[in-house]
Amino acid sequence: MTGRWFAAENTAPEAAAQLFCLPHAGAGASAYRDWQDKIGPDVEVVPVQLPGREARFAEPFVTSATEMAAALAGPLLERATGDRPFALFGHSMGALLAYELTHQLIAYGRPPVHLIVSGYAPPHLPYDPAYQIVHQMPDPRLVAHIEALQGTAGEVLDHPELLELLLPVIRADYELCETYRFEDRPPLPVALTALGGADDPEAGEKTLPAWRELTAASFTVDIFPGGHFYLHAHLDEVTGIAREAALSERSRT
Repeated sequence: MTGRWFAAENTAPEAAAQLFCLPHAGAGASAYRDWQDKIGPDVEVVPVQLPGREARFAEPFVTSATEMAAALAGPLLERATGDRPFALFGHSMGALLAYELTHQLIAYGRPPVHLIVSGYAPPHLPYDPAYQIVHQMPDPRLVAHIEALQGTAGEVLDHPELLELLLPVIRADYELCETYRFEDRPPLPVALTALGGADDPEAGEKTLPAWRELTAASFTVDIFPGGHFYLHAHLDEVTGIAREAALSERSRT
């Protein structure tokens, strides 16, 4: 079971903690391929491979955040070996999945020591009435939307065969986010850090502080220059925050 969700190899066998990383819409585990070198040997970076992409390309998509989190929780706890602490990181759609996954892990009795959400508006906030449903857009508008986010390599958008493979993944992932319905539950007993770009229209400095309402533990928000994919230009800072969160015993408060 764990082999479907994670790479088999342990990239940091002597690590004191683990960091499970969930990808943004349209992406797979390879989105975090550079993180282990950035973070160093103290924390094992464990990218999550979702169904329907990369090594799991032949599997059907999951378009429910709660179903995805429920399916992932057991394998993650198998992969979270020993008594080492672990943290969760998610960017964009990955942030929503990490939030739901945290609730699942609490139900199992083994929550993460820290939840780091990046580039995603707090899920309890109401949708902006001007928001357009992305997963139902015709292909040309969907491609324009992806291009505007500046997170997908231009050669993919300009290559019809690659684009044909990418668009169904994008649609399924946006459907997961856009059909999500927030469930009112007690605040998480888990430290939470919210990250984002100052120019991100949906997950910037106006909305990210509201993540504070979803945790009863410590809360930090960090805003960086840039848009939705601000982390590409600030990877050293972001991985440093993630490393500290996974290792800090203060995250247990």
